Amino acid sequence: MRFILRLFGWAFAAGTILFVIGVAGAAGLVWHYSKDLPDSAQLRNYEPPVMSRVHAGDGSLIAEFARERRLYLPIQAVPKLIIDAFLSAEDKNFYKHFGVDPEGLVRAAISNFRNRGSGRRPQGASTITQQVAKNFLVGNQQDYERKIREALVALRIESTYSKDKILELYLNEIYLGAPAPGQGSYGVAAAALNYFGKSVHELNAQEAAYLAALPKAPTDLHPFRNRERAIERRNYVLDRMADNGVLKRADAEAAKKQPLGVNPRAVSPNQIAAGYFAEEIRRELQDRYGEKKLLEGGLSVRATVDPKMQLMARKALVDGLVRFDEARGWRGAIQKIDASSREWGVALGELPVLGDVKPWRLAVVLDVAGDSARLGLQPVRETSGQLRPERETVTLGPDGIRWTRRTRVSQAVSAGDVVYVEPLDGKPGQVRLRQMPEVNGAITVMDPFSGRVLAMVGGFSHDQSEFNRSTQALRQPGSSFKPFVYATALDNGYTPSSIVLDAPIEVDQGGGLGMWTPSNYDGKFTGPRTLRYGIQFSKNLMTVRLAKDVGMPLIAEYARRFGIYDDMLPVLSMSLGAGETTVMRMTAAYSMLANGGKRIRPTLIDRIQDRWGATIYKHDQRTCEGCEADKWANQREPRLVDNREQVLDPLTAYQMVSMLEGVVNAGTATVVKSVGKPLAGKTGTTNDAKDVWFVGFSPDLAVGVYMGFDKPKSLGNSATAGQYAAPIFRDFMTVALKDKPATPFRVPPGIKLIRVDPRTGMRAGGEGGILEAFKPGTAPPDSYSVIGASDGTGGAMSVAPAGGRSVGSGTGGLY
Repeated sequence: MRFILRLFGWAFAAGTILFVIGVAGAAGLVWHYSKDLPDSAQLRNYEPPVMSRVHAGDGSLIAEFARERRLYLPIQAVPKLIIDAFLSAEDKNFYKHFGVDPEGLVRAAISNFRNRGSGRRPQGASTITQQVAKNFLVGNQQDYERKIREALVALRIESTYSKDKILELYLNEIYLGAPAPGQGSYGVAAAALNYFGKSVHELNAQEAAYLAALPKAPTDLHPFRNRERAIERRNYVLDRMADNGVLKRADAEAAKKQPLGVNPRAVSPNQIAAGYFAEEIRRELQDRYGEKKLLEGGLSVRATVDPKMQLMARKALVDGLVRFDEARGWRGAIQKIDASSREWGVALGELPVLGDVKPWRLAVVLDVAGDSARLGLQPVRETSGQLRPERETVTLGPDGIRWTRRTRVSQAVSAGDVVYVEPLDGKPGQVRLRQMPEVNGAITVMDPFSGRVLAMVGGFSHDQSEFNRSTQALRQPGSSFKPFVYATALDNGYTPSSIVLDAPIEVDQGGGLGMWTPSNYDGKFTGPRTLRYGIQFSKNLMTVRLAKDVGMPLIAEYARRFGIYDDMLPVLSMSLGAGETTVMRMTAAYSMLANGGKRIRPTLIDRIQDRWGATIYKHDQRTCEGCEADKWANQREPRLVDNREQVLDPLTAYQMVSMLEGVVNAGTATVVKSVGKPLAGKTGTTNDAKDVWFVGFSPDLAVGVYMGFDKPKSLGNSATAGQYAAPIFRDFMTVALKDKPATPFRVPPGIKLIRVDPRTGMRAGGEGGILEAFKPGTAPPDSYSVIGASDGTGGAMSVAPAGGRSVGSGTGGLY
């Protein structure tokens, strides 16, 4: 008996010693692996990379900028169905364990023992807390040391944060794969949008279960490449949801019979049409906040773009560029491929295609027979990236090549030619030949009272060229600058009836550079004429004389006020638009004429909010008096205070608007008159017709149009802005103002409308003449003196340049 007691005592002592040694060893291991563990407290201020999103004025999405496509959702905003699905799939005891799940460890060990040698992937036992530790703090190394560190960090996290906070971090951090190229999804909110085109609140049980299945192996469970495997795993999650009592068994069985239903979010027409707009916003955001905040800061940007107007502007510009290009004939196929093989679809499908030129399609000529050709259209690429197996063919007949100046189809195309085509209206299965225009251009549409850019197209195709000809292309505006010469004169004592001599003039350039002899576009001159006549018919000789009389330094100051140039050289050739500026600047300058002379700042952005919803930028800087009152107490109504600078007398601005109406009604832009609404504007054509412009406005909309080659060259010997740029303006305004009333331009208080003789500018008797706008204290002259006729002959005059600056050679801006 004593021996047994001694044996028991020795065993107890040995056990105690071994236990102490084990505890000490475990403590040593914990100490060893804990001494350089990352601090879990850093999760408290963790801000995951969240993509920045740009929405149009109507709320539609036009752009996203991100390294990781993530939308952050606080746990309170995550639907219970989503939480139930993920807990069932990943960690059913999440709200019960302390960071490590002993039950899960035992279950995984038994399952892996049973499945040994079966080739099945070992079952993991990581809790959601451990996955948070791995993703945020520990790393992805596959070894036992990492698992120990992960478990220790998980314990720390559980002692520091609430369960809801841990789950929030997990649901927003996990990578859930990419249903289509470029749609990598981080977090449940982005995944719901990318996989199903829905918000998380719209998902049903089978959709939530599929998302919950993805964290383990998003690539292996791809909805298109591994559909059967994806359905199997989704159904497993549905079964677990039913087993855990969060989904009725009958509902789970019904959901298992449903297809995956993955429908990746398509690119919207707004995103396609607004490529230049979105890229310009991206540049501005990067300049303002830096690349990191742009791609990871979760900025919410409300853009000024009107999607409908953007589509109208793009169509008007593209039609104008194509109209010019096609008038010069067919240049031939883009390239050739082997079309004799049955695999022509594969070869054609691999060629790069412009995604923003729809309804144009890339096609290959399969064969030509008689006066028609059979073409194969480029196969449509599925959202999975695979080409559809169907092969679609169309016919190119005589109607489709009419513009090419070829009499037969066989003269335009041959087998193997790769070309762009467009469906012919009213003729199913038939197409029209298309070619990418060599000429390019831009159109900018602006609210003249706020500077909000409602539409901007910087070229034919953003996919073809990201160079924005609205904001980046510096070009001579030509005669479209002249209104600011005339506005300077009107603001400094001249009237629309002031007379200027339209006759030859010579300017001594000084420095041995010889004489500069500007001329009118038509080479003719008409003698003494009113300012209205000079702007209406774009007379260069009158403009140079007026600029000389007013003084170029003063004109340069007005050009700076209007934002056309920052520091214009005060020489006479600049009065004809010889300096370089952008379409955006010119459109803003004309907006200031339309709005009564108030300064505006062009903007593509209304407001920017940070990831928490706080507004960090707002374009509208007006102050609101009385808007802060808590309640109504018979105080004055709230009032918006317009504190913008007045850059031009509102009476002068109206005089200029009235004169520019004459350009449309009876001058160089009568092609615009067919819109049938009150419009004003000015054409601009530069030397050798390298650039053509039209900038104009209605009472509530300003539009600038430019056309030219990227490497400047003549558009043609007889090319004019009235022929090419003004029709683009006309086409846009026709649709933009279609349902708008014919609102006349607003006449400011103080303006007197007096009937004058349009030739002499003097008061007209009876009902003849035209109504001219005069400021208080001015009136039509009873007799007139002619500006620039000091020699009394009306012939050529010599003018010395001011300040010794040389005047550039050439004719400057033209008709």
